[in-house]
Amino acid sequence: MMTNPWHSVSPGSEVPHSVNAIIEIPKGCRAKYELDKESGLLKLDRVLYSSVYYPANYGFIPQSYCDDHDPLDILILSQIECVPMCIIEAKVIGVMQMIDGGEADDKIIAVAANDMSVNHINDISELPPHFIDEMRHFFEEYKKLEKKTVVVEEFQNKVKAEEIIMKSFEDYRKIFKQS
Repeated sequence: MMTNPWHSVSPGSEVPHSVNAIIEIPKGCRAKYELDKESGLLKLDRVLYSSVYYPANYGFIPQSYCDDHDPLDILILSQIECVPMCIIEAKVIGVMQMIDGGEADDKIIAVAANDMSVNHINDISELPPHFIDEMRHFFEEYKKLEKKTVVVEEFQNKVKAEEIIMKSFEDYRKIFKQS
């Protein structure tokens, strides 16, 4: 029997400072893969309508739950593209708060703990301003040709990100009745 990574993978031993993340979409990809909640496999949701590419490895934090009825999203900065379904230890550095289709859809921002090119970064304030602009631009633009609106509200520090992570674990336990 296949296990579902959303429910069966540990979020890590150092939450909320560091979390395990499961990659759905590699950096530089135009495919929008997402976890099929029932099977635990990845499915191709769509090819992005615009000529844009994910600016970082994109996935989710296991055993988390958010207002959009999905696990908490995470963007992981690394010098490499990570394969889908890879588990990455991710050091949390901040959060991008956004509204997608009228719903809150926060994106935790982290660095790959085992990538020496980025693991020295401890807070989102240490990222180059242009990279923040690129992330904002990607998420504001990637659904426009689908006639959908995404509003990036603000980027917050790691303290706010860690609060959001802890709430997502609490919400997961409530929904899935685990202690």
